Amino acid sequence: MRHIAIIGSGPAGYYTAEAAQKLWGEDVRVDIFDMLPVPYGLIRTGVAPDHQSIKGVSKRYESTASLENVRFVGNVMIGEDISVAELQGLYDAVVLATGAPNDRPAGIPGEGLENVFGSAAFVGWYNGHPQFAKLAPNLAGKHAVVIGNGNVALDVARILTKTAAEFSGSDIVGHAFHALEKSHIEHVTILGRRGPHQIAMTPKELGELGHLVRACPRVDPADLPEEQEDLFLEPGQRKSVTHLRSYAAIPEEFRCDKPVEIEFDFFASPKAILGENGVTGIEVERTQIDADGRASGTGETYVVKADLVITAIGYKSSPIPGVPFEESAGRFANDEGRILPGLYCVGWARRGPSGTIGTNRPDGFSVVEKIAEDIGGGTGKLGRAGFDKLAEDRKLEVVTFRDWKKIEEAESARARDGSPREKFVDVDDMIKARGN
Repeated sequence: MRHIAIIGSGPAGYYTAEAAQKLWGEDVRVDIFDMLPVPYGLIRTGVAPDHQSIKGVSKRYESTASLENVRFVGNVMIGEDISVAELQGLYDAVVLATGAPNDRPAGIPGEGLENVFGSAAFVGWYNGHPQFAKLAPNLAGKHAVVIGNGNVALDVARILTKTAAEFSGSDIVGHAFHALEKSHIEHVTILGRRGPHQIAMTPKELGELGHLVRACPRVDPADLPEEQEDLFLEPGQRKSVTHLRSYAAIPEEFRCDKPVEIEFDFFASPKAILGENGVTGIEVERTQIDADGRASGTGETYVVKADLVITAIGYKSSPIPGVPFEESAGRFANDEGRILPGLYCVGWARRGPSGTIGTNRPDGFSVVEKIAEDIGGGTGKLGRAGFDKLAEDRKLEVVTFRDWKKIEEAESARARDGSPREKFVDVDDMIKARGN
């Protein structure tokens, strides 16, 4: 019998569990640990609440979680309740699937001013992550700036500008829904150091901006390269730039029909966030792009008004004591998923924050193949029986998948009209909702 411990119950964790079950069938026991009492990681607290079709992938993970030889072990903090070294003593293999939950710092003056947030925190706020539920961003100002040219920046801009009716069908949490309903924001600037040809925005997400009820996207035609240069782009990138061209072509009189504007400010590198207590603006330097697509400053600076700033410039994994970590890459040091004997990593914890949710599936299957090479038929360790004894001795309040289903039912029962659920945003409330 083989015993596998996976730390993290997001996509990478469940794809790894699926791969182990498909390879070994009944000859493996997989325990999936999470610090929260609820599973699915990024799907629950990272994917935008108005993207319910993407969140639907959790049904696939549920089929894996429901297998008798796969177990969810929620409400267990690795490093506090149990160490990685202790897990290694109990399981044949320990796989870190912790994702990249922390914001990369912007590294510019003023980053610590009031009403400046990283996107992990801001997205966690409107998605109901317990760590960020009390963030309370001030939405009383007119100007918001989102720093970044990826899909997360688009998510933030879209969420900031939607009407209450446009959130129908979403699972945005109540505290964010009501705060956004009272928002005074009239202008959102999306800052990017490089140009339209270098964006990391996908066509679907960019296209959504063109269908917002009260907000209109704006692109300066002068920022766009000659149209024939689009032919050298990959097909997906070309579609994204086509959306930008369509936004640049929107007549001014149509823009005036909508009270909120989403402005793309390309070739713009933030140099300092301005203000004394709260943020009042961002000093920006105009950039130019060389033949290799690298941005460099031109020396020309200007100020963009800002009452709220969200940085969406990337994420990094959380270091774990005793586990080699590459600070510059924001991931665990590894050789194709191997960290140390018996210790592996997968997904963003292995690659850094790159790829889509689906990218984690081949990643999970790849690391399981390496585990199979390394442990053969197993090493005779105790696995879940050993952990259960330790949990009992330490009086850990472990949450099972069956408990999670009760929490899920309670969230569905308390949903406002038009929403699939109202998430609990407090760990104690989650545990109470599971009952006895």
